[in-house]
Formats: sequence, C-alpha cells, structure tokens
Amino acid sequence: MPHSRLDPIDRMILAELQADGRMTNVELARRVGISAPPCLRRVRTLEEAGFIRGYHADVDARELGFEVQVFAMVGLQSQAEVDLSAFEERCRNWSLVRECHMLNGEVDFILKCVAPDLSTFQSFLTEDLTSAENVASVKTSLVIRVAKDDPGVPFDVLEDRLSRRA
Repeated sequence: MPHSRLDPIDRMILAELQADGRMTNVELARRVGISAPPCLRRVRTLEEAGFIRGYHADVDARELGFEVQVFAMVGLQSQAEVDLSAFEERCRNWSLVRECHMLNGEVDFILKCVAPDLSTFQSFLTEDLTSAENVASVKTSLVIRVAKDDPGVPFDVLEDRLSRRA
C-alpha cells in the first residue's frame, strides 16, 4: 500500500492515531466518520503495511530524571558500508543513544543522547563513543531547552500538497 494509495480516511486515521494512540477504535471511527468495524480493519491494514510501526507513551525525560540531552556529531574514519553498518549496530546497543541518523556532508552521524547527569554522559562519551572502533571525531552540543518536539509527520502539509495535485 504505497503512500499514493492511501485515501483521505486512511490519512485521517493516521493523523488521529499519531495525535492520540490510546483512543478507542469507537472514538477513532467517530472522529474519521466511519463505523467501528471498517475502522478497525483499516487500522490493522495500516499496521500490516508498515505505516503504523507501533504505539508508545511519550514520557517526559526530565521528569524521570534524565536532565541531560546532547546531540553528538560523529565522524568516522571509513564510510565503507560494512563500517557504517557496524557503527549503526553499536548505536542500537548503547542505551543513552535514543536516535541515530546517518547524514550527508561533513558529519557522518548525528546522535541524540539522554543521560541522568553530565558525568554519566561524559563517561559514555569517553569510554564508549570516542573510543569506539572507526570513530575519528565527535563534537557535542548540550541542549539548553527544547522549543518544539513534535513526533511523526505534518499531515496538514501532506493534505495541502495532495489537494493542489487534484
């Protein structure tokens, strides 16, 4: 089910679930204007097709004691596919690394890290990240505050784009 085959109801379902993944199927069906059984079938189809990858709680890291958030820009010595994959696998195994993105340009990867305090992050930085195989450079930026942190995608932009095509 490529994105071009999603109809307006599917996109509304995705937008509503993105905003509140805990709502009941009955409430979701009401919001998108269809009855509950076909709504549930559509949700299951969207899940099976990979449009919905999962459901999770949006927890407040600071409330849980994770006071430090850092972006680490990582440069590797080698960008051969085997080395890139090895670094990505290493990142998946580091619990402080919450996001890992490979980039084009001067930096090979940007990592979003969280830690309960600066010393915990510093230990990770010196003992794990900078000493990891193939890591040539690491530059870090400590987050002072977050002005926006919206998950998912902007469905309103997608709808505007689709309506202009029609």
